[in-house]
Amino acid sequence: MIHRFSFFLLPGCCFLFFLSCKQSGTDPATHSPVPAANDAVAAFAENFAGRGDMTDDSQPVPPDQVLQSFSYPQDLQLDLLAAEPLVQQPVEMNFDHRGRLWVVQYGQYPYPAGLKITGYDYHLRAQFDKVPLPPPEGTRGADKITLLEDADGDGVFDRATDAITGLNIATGVTWGRGQIWVLNPPYLLAYPDPDGDGFPDGSPEVKLRGFGLEDTHAVANSLRWGPDGWLYGAQGSTTTADISSSVTKNVRFNGQGIWRYHPETEVFELFAEGGGNTFHLEIDDKGRIYSGHNGGEARGQYYKQGAYYPKNWGKHGPLTNPYSFGYLDHMALEGERVRFTHAFLRYGGGGLPERYQDALIGINPLHNFLQVSSFASTGSTFTTTDREHLLTTEDHWFRPVDIKAGPDGGVYLADWYDSRLSHVDPRDTWHRASGRIYRLRTKTSVPTAIPDFSKLDTPELIDKLQHDNRWMRQQALRQFGDRRDISVVPALTELLKQSDGQSALEALWAIHLSGGFDDNIAKLALDHTDPFVRMWAVRLLGDRGQIPDSMGKILVEVASREKHPEVRSQLACTAKRLPGALAVSIVRSLILTEKVLDDPDNPLLIWWALESKATSGRSAVTDLFRETSIWELPLVQDVLLSRLMQRYLLSGEPADLASATQLLKLAPSAALAKPLLNGFTEGLRGRSLTDLPSKLTDIVAQYRSRLGENTLSLALRRGNEQAQEQVILRMKDPQTDFQELQEYVQIAREVHLPKMVPALLELVKNNQSSPAIRQGALLALSRYPDPEIGRQVADWYPDRLRAERDVRDAAQDLLTSRPEWAACLLEKIRDTRQVAAEDLPREKVQQLLLLSDEAIRRQVLEVWPDAQPLSAEEKTASIARIRAVVNRQPGQAEIGKALFARSCGSCHRLFDQGGTLGPELTGYERKNLDYLLLHIVDPGADIREGYVNFSLTTTSGQHLSGLIDDDTGQQVRLRSLSGTVSTFSREQIQQLRALPVSPMPERLLDPLSEEELQHLFAYLMME
Repeated sequence: MIHRFSFFLLPGCCFLFFLSCKQSGTDPATHSPVPAANDAVAAFAENFAGRGDMTDDSQPVPPDQVLQSFSYPQDLQLDLLAAEPLVQQPVEMNFDHRGRLWVVQYGQYPYPAGLKITGYDYHLRAQFDKVPLPPPEGTRGADKITLLEDADGDGVFDRATDAITGLNIATGVTWGRGQIWVLNPPYLLAYPDPDGDGFPDGSPEVKLRGFGLEDTHAVANSLRWGPDGWLYGAQGSTTTADISSSVTKNVRFNGQGIWRYHPETEVFELFAEGGGNTFHLEIDDKGRIYSGHNGGEARGQYYKQGAYYPKNWGKHGPLTNPYSFGYLDHMALEGERVRFTHAFLRYGGGGLPERYQDALIGINPLHNFLQVSSFASTGSTFTTTDREHLLTTEDHWFRPVDIKAGPDGGVYLADWYDSRLSHVDPRDTWHRASGRIYRLRTKTSVPTAIPDFSKLDTPELIDKLQHDNRWMRQQALRQFGDRRDISVVPALTELLKQSDGQSALEALWAIHLSGGFDDNIAKLALDHTDPFVRMWAVRLLGDRGQIPDSMGKILVEVASREKHPEVRSQLACTAKRLPGALAVSIVRSLILTEKVLDDPDNPLLIWWALESKATSGRSAVTDLFRETSIWELPLVQDVLLSRLMQRYLLSGEPADLASATQLLKLAPSAALAKPLLNGFTEGLRGRSLTDLPSKLTDIVAQYRSRLGENTLSLALRRGNEQAQEQVILRMKDPQTDFQELQEYVQIAREVHLPKMVPALLELVKNNQSSPAIRQGALLALSRYPDPEIGRQVADWYPDRLRAERDVRDAAQDLLTSRPEWAACLLEKIRDTRQVAAEDLPREKVQQLLLLSDEAIRRQVLEVWPDAQPLSAEEKTASIARIRAVVNRQPGQAEIGKALFARSCGSCHRLFDQGGTLGPELTGYERKNLDYLLLHIVDPGADIREGYVNFSLTTTSGQHLSGLIDDDTGQQVRLRSLSGTVSTFSREQIQQLRALPVSPMPERLLDPLSEEELQHLFAYLMME
């Protein structure tokens, strides 16, 4: 529904109007019921133990006092521009072409109106009973979009208008092309606004549908116009997407990415995939796209077109491309590994002091501050270096969720303002009645008159393209896109020719938006002195999809001479979008000139360009490797060949297997074919060779023989009976080389070869075998459902297998992976007492309970009564006891360091020491004793993304648990808490599910004395 309702603010005394905030809001003890579709969902939600920063009994600071709670540099000024009840739960801000600030108020959060929840998964992703209808047809929601105006030009908002109300999960708004664009997942809506006044003139049209609603803190968000005329947005981490427009159908992906929509062609694309909980989008001077990542190891992501970035594989699923074989990392960080969040600026407003120009200014609602960091080029990407906290406060209600640079060059903040921060609790205990808008500016700044850009003529718009405030330039570009006036191109072309920096780039964008980007402009831009003009010429050509042969030849030539790393990145990204022969020609030029592999991004970008043509440009790819000189290049040897072989092998299609054979035939020598052989082995993980053509396996055998490698292993993978007999004899021969023996053991772990079980058992039994061989043999035996294996290993465990740690861990992993084998282990513990109960660490006891066998469960609880999960009352009592002990007397951090290494350091890092199985602790809120105690005593209270425990059951009945290490291809890699990594093909997995328990066991602190507790926490809480 469209609604206009205005409030007039009284300058100088408006804060009296806002003092009601302290008396309003949601009492933590009472809350709105979850819209459950059944009793089970209602009970689950009501009894769910919230994780993270939940509602507490602290009170908000009234608006007329809150500015005194902030600290910031003396030459800056912080203004409170709006507060409750005018603004409540603001989630996004955006300035329109007249300088008015539009605020999206997320009042319907967390549940869409009119829907019922039929179930939750472990990550609290909700399933709903239906898909809501779009506004205005569907149920009216409480979300709205409010316009704040500075009517008299004095720099203070003095008028507010509710422009669009009744929205139902709305997260973004912008203007353009005669429409107001609103993100209201699952829809992108376009409200008609032909007169350009910024107010709808009718009901909206649905432009996109299919954005997921499972987790309303991670839905589609952050509408921004790109300089190329596409409308860009982000997708959060834990929602799915199945997007359709009028011309693009069913684009599916699982969370985490940047997407875009073209308003004229109505094409939808996933621009880049992965990266983090992307609930923000920033576009800098050069048109680069960024988002934060909501983790501690980086400040965010520089997204390149068509690229892949890391995901929490277990929670968010694999990448859409099963043949990515890698991903680009976050921008490197030099600074404190404190958990950061989703939103930052690369400041280009021109209004703050020079020290902030081009700096990263990011919000951190977790720790209630603004971070300033510097960018430094690292090849084709960046390293960010933390500099200072720009704005700090002790008021932990300060929860900034959006940051924008304004028309005046100030930095604007949308503050959710709530003591609760965590979404990991289905109960609606949000304060709801609070929200604030701030501006941080130079103390000496004066109000800036903002013109109505829709009324500027062409010379005035061209002048704005050269403004020092990026916001001004971006608004001018939008007008060129709205007007699409081809008559402006000559004047813009002169600007492109005469300028050598930012103005030339702005001119190129304006030419494109005006419909004037033809081959002549492209040639001019590709030969420009500014690398970013060249970069964008490449990108705009790639967005055409088809280009003339003459222009294709120019692109190939540009790729052969271009030295700037970011232009080279774009050439690879563009090649991925072009037809096969042309794309491979560009890739060839990049390969020949990418002499070294020290760029963080470009080698993989080139791989993805080549991979995209592996089938559609098959003949061109094959022809590429007819050149002997290509094979000798580092990029080809270290990056491309192994991946290309894996890609063809994992596909398994006859044409792809023929291509794999052809590649091997084209290799100039056995030595240069070695990466293909490595890729062949990688692609075979979890499968035999019986379904591969003999032409392929024969040539692999020939190369291995010429390289002096063992050829029996290849025959073994093919299931050759004679080879198995020879291998078994070799395994029994004490003179067999270690590497050869290790290879046989590994194959037995990957390929079903039950005849090798006795030989593997002999290796385990033999105390003279290498510990690494015995460990490998145990891991291989775990794959075979033979009761005799469990009996033998349990018999040998007390005397033969306990001495070496890796062998002991592997034996325990085996014995806890199947109920019948676990029974043999429990007999040794309960009945014969040959194995002490203390021999099994807590995580292995937990694994026994995960076997879902009632008889095993009863025996486990008899032996380990404390394996029963702690009740809420017991956790509360334990926290109170340890708090009293720690507060009673300070400990010695140096002693605590040794205790940490013994109790925690195998999984967690602190101060650059420790393991990596659990989250890095250095950046956590370690000065808060209650926070530490909650997460140690109740490790399941807040399981960090990436550290969710998964249960994997194989088709042979093997049960494992651990963290998903990788899921980027057609295989899953699981890492147990003992560090063992197991790889399974999809065909071998019967079930893979997230567990409602942390990998970190409970009662970790129980063995420690009071003095040891004091020492441990002295170290944990040390600065």
